[in-house]
Amino acid sequence: MRFDIVTIFPAMVEPAVKAGVVGRAIERGTLQVKVRDLRDYTTDRHRVVDDVAYGGGPGMVMKPEPFFRALDAIEAESAGRPMVLLTSPQGTRLTQPMVERLSGHGHLVLLCGRYEGVDERVRSRVDEEVSVGDYVLSGGELAALIVVDAVARLVPGVVGDEQSVAEDSFSRGLLDYPHYTRPAELPGAAAGLKVPDVLLSGNHAEIRRWRKREALVRTWTRRPELLATAVLDDDELKWLRELRAQRNTEVGG
Repeated sequence: MRFDIVTIFPAMVEPAVKAGVVGRAIERGTLQVKVRDLRDYTTDRHRVVDDVAYGGGPGMVMKPEPFFRALDAIEAESAGRPMVLLTSPQGTRLTQPMVERLSGHGHLVLLCGRYEGVDERVRSRVDEEVSVGDYVLSGGELAALIVVDAVARLVPGVVGDEQSVAEDSFSRGLLDYPHYTRPAELPGAAAGLKVPDVLLSGNHAEIRRWRKREALVRTWTRRPELLATAVLDDDELKWLRELRAQRNTEVGG
């Protein structure tokens, strides 16, 4: 899979994509990630990428022509038309189903906005706007990196243990279950903080059952709105009824 990231701050993006699972996938050739400096697609001596807004107002607006030239260059190098994303607080909020959909494209281009935003005409070349949350960042670089990391994890061969990906939070609409490692009991001031006995039992069927229930309980406790669309099996539906009944008893009692 290929990603092109268009930004005026390549130094923010390049070290990040060289690290972790994305960096290792690039080294193996599983992913291609090219970071493009938007200033390389300007034509003036000062490499200007922004200008004042028509109609007045605070801040600067990113000019359309450099984006158009960058997209022309990317499309000229691509075997087919890539999917173009603009990171924007006005976009569709990024979710795991959206990540799964994006992972089905062979080539994603991410345009990183800055300042007061991009000239509206840039959107004529954009397939979809993506938001990583209901807040405003100084620019689109961090959002673009989130998209790359989330999508890349679903590309076969990027994450070594594909079972880990399958069991990630949100994979079925639920949060992940708790994880523990050695030691089984902490010493000193943290004494008493133990690993649950079931995880030490060696009974893999009971461990799977415990993890499944804990994922449901954690979702119920922290993100109950996710349960409206989560895919639940018979056991999980039974546990959910029990949790609701327990809450009703506590509220009524």
